[in-house]
Amino acid sequence: MTDNQQVKSKQRVQDHGEVYTNPREVNAMLDLVKQETERLDSRFLEPACGNGNFLIEVLRRKLAVVRKRHKPSKSHGQTSYEKNALLAISSIYGVDILEDNAQECRDRLFGLFFDEYRSVSKELNEDILKSARYILSLNIICGDALTMRDSMGEPITFAQWDIVSRFKMKRVDYTLAHLLEAQENQTNMFASSLGLDLAPDLVYDENTKTFIPKPIKEYPPISYWEVYRIAAS
Repeated sequence: MTDNQQVKSKQRVQDHGEVYTNPREVNAMLDLVKQETERLDSRFLEPACGNGNFLIEVLRRKLAVVRKRHKPSKSHGQTSYEKNALLAISSIYGVDILEDNAQECRDRLFGLFFDEYRSVSKELNEDILKSARYILSLNIICGDALTMRDSMGEPITFAQWDIVSRFKMKRVDYTLAHLLEAQENQTNMFASSLGLDLAPDLVYDENTKTFIPKPIKEYPPISYWEVYRIAAS
């Protein structure tokens, strides 16, 4: 499928309403939130991601920032580039109802990550590549964003990744339902003072003045180049 092709087949359009957005429209829409696309820790979720036309452009913009700020040099070691490139890819999330789309999206994102990494680094760290693959396996889900269930009928769960120290990343898992519930409640910052009941899976944080979903699982911090090892823990 070429970048400008908007339909894979008439049958897929009929069965799933599948029409891809071409790059010109994608970039015009992303330009409306240009600053966010260039923030490495700004998270993007595409609930009907297809094969990744929106997400690939978000990642392209973020990796351009990583290259500009952290390209290996005398002042920046390779680890600075690798850590921030992983942070960029970990901030991108997608859901699609078709498994071939979800897999193609993962492959495209990894391909862009790999090409960028290879273009700036003299030597590729296999652990970094494994970690990028692992992050994408958790961030790009085959499922239905409307029912918030994955292809196995389980609640869609996403891993949130954060840099917690110079060399450590932490993974915390949340259900998509709880994340959306928290986002919805941000519109009413005075819910508790008005006597309204808060959702049982949300906590109101007085420091940030926001609703925070309760995680379903937290993992201990791990070296950023070894996050793929979480799968075996």
